[in-house]
Formats: sequence, C-alpha cells, structure tokens
Amino acid sequence: MASAPADPASTFDFDPADPVFVAHEGGKLGVVARTELRDSSDLSVIYTPGVAQVCRAIAADATLSMRYTSRSNTVAVVSDGSAVLGLGNIGPEAAMPVMEGKAVLFKHFADVDAVPVCMNSGTVEELVDAIARIAPTYGGINLEDISAPRCFEIERKLQERLNIPVFHDDQHGTAVVALAALINAAKVTGQELKQLRVVIGGAGAAGVAITDILRRSGIPDVVVCDTRGVVEPYRTDLKDHKPRLAMSTNPRGVRGTLGDALRDANVYIGVSGGTVHEEYLAAMAPKPIIFALANPDPEVHPDLAHKYASVVATGRSDFPNQINNVLAFPGIFRGALDSGAPAITEWMKIAAAQAIAGLVENPRADMIVPSPFDERVAPAVAAAVAAHA
Repeated sequence: MASAPADPASTFDFDPADPVFVAHEGGKLGVVARTELRDSSDLSVIYTPGVAQVCRAIAADATLSMRYTSRSNTVAVVSDGSAVLGLGNIGPEAAMPVMEGKAVLFKHFADVDAVPVCMNSGTVEELVDAIARIAPTYGGINLEDISAPRCFEIERKLQERLNIPVFHDDQHGTAVVALAALINAAKVTGQELKQLRVVIGGAGAAGVAITDILRRSGIPDVVVCDTRGVVEPYRTDLKDHKPRLAMSTNPRGVRGTLGDALRDANVYIGVSGGTVHEEYLAAMAPKPIIFALANPDPEVHPDLAHKYASVVATGRSDFPNQINNVLAFPGIFRGALDSGAPAITEWMKIAAAQAIAGLVENPRADMIVPSPFDERVAPAVAAAVAAHA
C-alpha cells in the first residue's frame, strides 16, 4: 500500500485570490445533456417508459451499450494520487485538479468525454477490482499518476480482465511522444534509428515504456540507468520489474554509473529528475541528442545541453521541442474508441508516434514535434491508431 499522503499545507501558503486558484474554483468540468428535454413527450422517450426498450435490448446484447449509451465516447481518468506530477503521493483529493485538467484536454483536443475517478489507494488487487467493477460505465480507462512499480501490474491485470482499452499515460503517452521526437531528431542529425546508442535515465514507469517502444522500433542498443547506475544482470539489488529490464537491454554489457553509460552514446533521455554532470555530456558521441524531460527542472538545463547537443528537448512549454503527452493520448483514445478496439496495442503506439513525427515535414533542431495546438495532431493520431485496430 502507498505511504500516507503528504500534508499540502506544510509546503505552501494558500492564497484564494491567486489567479490560479480563481481559475480552478468550482472545478473545471460540468455535465451537458446531449438530448433535449422540452416536454412530456421527450420525457417519455429519454426516461420512462421509452428507456425500458433500450434497457431490454442491452440486457439481451451488452455490446449495444456502446451504441445506445455514452460509453462509446467516455473515458475514465483513474488515479489514486500516489505519484502526481512532481508532487509525489499527495492522495486522491489533491489529485483531482490534475485529473480534471486531463479531462479538459481530452475534450478540447479529441472531443472525448473524460471523467475523473480518484480512488483511495489500496493494494494492486483492490485497485484492479475497483476499476474493473466500474468499467461498464466507460469505453476506455486512462490510468494516471499511479506509483511504480504498482502501475505496471495494475495496467497488465486490467488489460487481461477488460475488453476495453486500458492505457497508462505516464508510461505510454510519454513513450509515444519521445519516439516521435527521436525519429525527427535522428533526421536532423543525419543518423539512422537502428544505429543509435540510447541511454535512458530512469527505470520507472516512463523509462520502462520508452525502452520498450524504442526496442520495438528497431533500436537494439538501449541502456537504462537508475539512481545506482546501469541496470544490468550482475547487480544484486534489482527488484520488481528491474531484473526483466536488465535482461532485455544493454547488449554491449555496459556496467557502472550513468557517466559510464553515456560515454560515446548518441542519445540521452532523462525521465527521473536529478542532475547530469557536464563531464558526462562531454563524453557523449559527436552531435548527441539530449531529451531532459523532468519537470519542472530538467536533468540538463537547455543552455548547458546546447553546449554539446545538436538537438535538445524538454518537458517544459517555455523551451523549444516540448515532449508533451497531449500530443498522444487524446488521438490514441479517439482512434481506439472510433474503431471499437478492445485494447491499445504496441503497434498502435508506434503508429501514433510515426503519425506525430510525420506532421513535421522538415524537422529542424528547434522543431522536431508539432505544437500541441496543431489541429492536425489528434486526427492524424486517431487515424493511425484506427488503421491498426
């Protein structure tokens, strides 16, 4: 079970006049009816007695719920508040503003109705059972801000149990956009994906997903580092998902620290926080690519990264090349819902990344991914996902 939530009152001064709090007051969501209720005739159709006909039809064939209810366009955004942004385990109530914001993004970018579902944390089995029990209301499940390594097992068990898409965005949304950015960064530097030596700083949810999607995309040389150094089979302190990670990566058998891994590497992707020493960057191969994605403080500040790298990306909106999950998840769910896909496969994710990359016709060092406000993004991603359903 996750540790007790932090006390938010101990970390900042609450000012209800602050514009941020004013913007959030009353929440960011509401309910809008799609069917008009003008008179008793309407009432008899949308409620009793007319609604009984639809109930009987669905009782006879449950798949009709996707046609005659809001399920086909509704996603649950589920969190237990155990790993919220950079705030850590702050609990389900404090996670609610983030999940509301996620729902706004779903609606704005892909016209998907998303509902925040914030739960008290429990064991993996308790959370899986609770989410599975509410699944008949939704057409998809977006897992959000759930701590690793619990998130891996929760997603896997839900995917096995449900016949609707289950997608942990902290893992796969980040991975999809990182792959899209790397496809175009490689073009800028004149390199082929399959020849890149990639080092990933961070063996949590995002690090594991990025590793998986890069290897499936034909990049065999991926080395993963955690806070103790290279994740490799000779380490005796590896737990949970890390032994599998050690056996499936690092084909050259690199051992030691992050600095050892970065020597002659072409790419660094940071998803863990902390700081990368400058001498590590200086030892990378010529024209390296640096994605420092920790928020709000990148592992390498862009000013320093540009001293060595040909292409630099961060997770922040105030620097070029923002690796932002919003480029991926709205279109991915739009495509999955529209196609009636029972799951979001690895090939759908790769197709989504290729679609995002393809929207930048002439990649430059300061433009390797489209803007989140590029109206082509969600439709292109949705079409790519639906084509692989």
